[in-house]
Amino acid sequence: MSVVAAVGDDALAARLRRRQHVARLFVASCQAATLFGLLFLAVLLVDVVRAGAPYVRPELVTNFPSRFPDRAGYLSALVGTVYVAGLMAVLTFPVAIAAAVYLVEYAPRGRLSTLLQINIANLAGVPSIIYGLLGLGLFVEFLRMGKSVMAGALTLGLLVLPMAMIASREAIASVPYSMREAAYALGATRWQVIRHHVLPYAMPGILTGTILSLSRAVGETAPLIMLGALQYVPFLPDSVWDFFTVLPIQIFNYVSLPQPEFRRVAAAGIILLLAILLTLNAAAIWLRNRSQVRW
Repeated sequence: MSVVAAVGDDALAARLRRRQHVARLFVASCQAATLFGLLFLAVLLVDVVRAGAPYVRPELVTNFPSRFPDRAGYLSALVGTVYVAGLMAVLTFPVAIAAAVYLVEYAPRGRLSTLLQINIANLAGVPSIIYGLLGLGLFVEFLRMGKSVMAGALTLGLLVLPMAMIASREAIASVPYSMREAAYALGATRWQVIRHHVLPYAMPGILTGTILSLSRAVGETAPLIMLGALQYVPFLPDSVWDFFTVLPIQIFNYVSLPQPEFRRVAAAGIILLLAILLTLNAAAIWLRNRSQVRW
């Protein structure tokens, strides 16, 4: 028996060493992949900053687009981005939160609910250019909104709606059910439980998902190019039915021009866009940490 036990111990030790070796290889592979991505990101950032830093000046955000690089700016694109993102947030995020509340709190558990949630997750992975084609056919052509701020906001709203719904649903589902039971025990109705207990505790996750969805919309180009957003807009939109442009499209326009100086203006626009995205992400982290509830 002692010989058998010794052979079993040796085999167990060999398997353990092999597993530890595989685990170390896996960790090393993950670290190498992370460093590889970070290295390329750092190279891109350094190249963009070196090219665009001389053009980062107040005129960059106060001047309209121009055919002269020294006078070129992003005023109409910056205002258009704010208009489109703000209108999209007003139209989209209440729908996303309401849908998430229904799926978690009201929808009966069954195949239909599971099918809905699977399809929402699949919609979040659809390429953005498909949403651009949908917006072109539905809002621009069928509903005759034209290439307006409203059409752009609705198209980007369709793009980020699944992501916002998933983030809101996960935040609401993470609220412990014992809290709901305690409120029901005190005589609260279902809506009172949702209004006064579930939504306040889920709000950090909802806000984080909302701002991250907004960040994605601000950085999107393909749907608005398919929509036909203009590349040269030397005026500010007066209403939601006016023509517009946004920062990614204006950057794309400058890059495509033959003069090399416009590539430096485009690099400065990338720095401006990165600053906006990093500010939104920082706001998401700040809101999450500020309103986070410790259980």
